Amino acid sequence: MLRLHSHPFSTFARRIRIALIEKNIPCEQVTIDLASRQHRKPEYLTLNPYGRVPMLEDDGFLLYESSAILMYLEDEHPEPALVPAGAKGRAEVDMHLRLCDAQMAAHAGTIIFPKRFMPEAKWPLPAIAHASAEISKHLAILDRQLEGVDFLVHDRYTLADIAYIPFLQFLPIMVDAASVPANVARWSAALLARPSSLETVPAQ
Repeated sequence: MLRLHSHPFSTFARRIRIALIEKNIPCEQVTIDLASRQHRKPEYLTLNPYGRVPMLEDDGFLLYESSAILMYLEDEHPEPALVPAGAKGRAEVDMHLRLCDAQMAAHAGTIIFPKRFMPEAKWPLPAIAHASAEISKHLAILDRQLEGVDFLVHDRYTLADIAYIPFLQFLPIMVDAASVPANVARWSAALLARPSSLETVPAQ
């Protein structure tokens, strides 16, 4: 059986948990205690030298990068499909996975961690302002791509949408709510309302 090492607060692990639910894949869930630095202990570093979550084990095969895990699950469990058939559809999903990481996730961490786990007096305000501005630029691009469609790739729910869900959850603390473009707001609300999203909402 598959084994997923994760933590409920991990945005990247949540992607995997959502995909597992959507594809109805049995998987043992192993919670890594980040507060006690379990992810930095030798026994975990032996499995994942980067000391992060998520990590997927499949009969001795190890993956510790969330986009790679998503694509592996798709290849090993192709039904229901979360990637369109054909090279172009697969490439588009892969493109959006990479863009989500580069243009959203890279900046989201600058905002989410301080605002959720640090006193306001210690927030790095200039860095947060810069990260928020970069996310807003990306949202404007996504808004144009979502014009007239419900999803990012071939107007169907795919891994590309799943990749964004953990970050869309925190959109209200990352950018001014009034500045969220209409198409993005509509897309975000629909994605966050899916049963797999609701089941994996992190604790407040």
